[in-house]
Amino acid sequence: MQNTVAPNATATEAERSSRVAGEQRKLLATRGRRITDWPAAWLLITPVIILFGISVVFPLFETIRLSFFDIKGLGKPKYVEFGNYIRLFADPAFRNTLSTTLIFTLATTAVSVSIGWLLAMLCSFAPRQTAAFRVMIFCAFGISEAVAGYMWIGILRPDAGGLLNTVIGLFIPGFSHPWLGDANTALWALVATASWGGVGLPLMLCFASVQAIPRTVLEAAYLDGATPSQIMTNIMAPLSLPGVRVAIFINLLGALRAFDIIFILTGGGPVRATETVGYFMYRESMTQFKLGYGAAATVILLVAVLIISVPAIIQRTAGAR
Repeated sequence: MQNTVAPNATATEAERSSRVAGEQRKLLATRGRRITDWPAAWLLITPVIILFGISVVFPLFETIRLSFFDIKGLGKPKYVEFGNYIRLFADPAFRNTLSTTLIFTLATTAVSVSIGWLLAMLCSFAPRQTAAFRVMIFCAFGISEAVAGYMWIGILRPDAGGLLNTVIGLFIPGFSHPWLGDANTALWALVATASWGGVGLPLMLCFASVQAIPRTVLEAAYLDGATPSQIMTNIMAPLSLPGVRVAIFINLLGALRAFDIIFILTGGGPVRATETVGYFMYRESMTQFKLGYGAAATVILLVAVLIISVPAIIQRTAGAR
C-alpha cells in the first residue's frame, strides 16, 4: 500500500511543479509582451497628453503666473508678488463674494440633493410606473443653464405677468414682487433656479443605489411588518448613501463653479448681492480689464475646487489597484 501511495504523491508533486513552471512562463511572456507594447501605448496616449497640456495645463500655469502681475488693459504688466491676493482679501466686495458663494453653493447642493434623494426613494416603490416621471425630472438636468435662465426670467418677472406672481396673486390679489431685483430675495431665487436644474442627477444616482439593494432585504422587512416610511428611513436611506455622496460631490462642484445662470438672471446684482467668485472673476477680468486681479480670484476658486475634489477622489480611489 505504501508503494501505491508513493508514486501517486510523486505524480502529484510533478503535476504541481509543471503547473507552477507553466504559470511562470506565461507571466514572463506577458511581461515581455507588455514591455514591447509600451511604444504603441505611448503613441496612442501622446495626442491626448498634448491636447490636455494645451487646453488645461498651459492655461492653468499661465493664470497662476498672471495672478502675480498688475495688468490693466493693454498696459505693461507690473510684477507685484502677492499684491493681488492681499488686495483681494482686503476688498469688502470680494469678502462679500466669498460669503455669497458659500451660501449659494451649500444651499443649492442641500436642496437639490435632498429633493433628488427623497424622490429616488419614493420612485423605488414603483420603478416602472415612475419611469416617465424620472425622465422628465432628469431632462431639467440636461437643459442648458442659459436656456433655463431665460425660462426662469419669465417665471420671476417683477410684474403681474410673472408666473410666480400670478400664482401668488390668486391668493393675494394685486401681489407683485421683484424677485430678482430685491437684494433680500435675489440670492434665494437664484438658489431655487439652480436647484431645479440640479435635482435630476441626484435622483438618478440615488435611484440606482436604492435599486442595488437586494430584494430579499426589502421582502424580509415587509414580512416583519415594516411600514414604507420605516423601510425608507431604516433601509433605503442608509444603503443609498454611496449614491448620495457622489451626488453631493458633483452638485457641490457644479454650484461652486456656477456662472451661466447668474449671468443670465441677475448679472451679479442687485448691488452685487448674487455675485459669486466665478462671476467676480469675470467682472474684474473682462469688464474692468484687471487681468491680474481676476486671475488671482481664479486661483482662489481653483484652490476651493481642489479642497473639495481631491479628498473625495482619494477616498473613492483608495481601494483601487
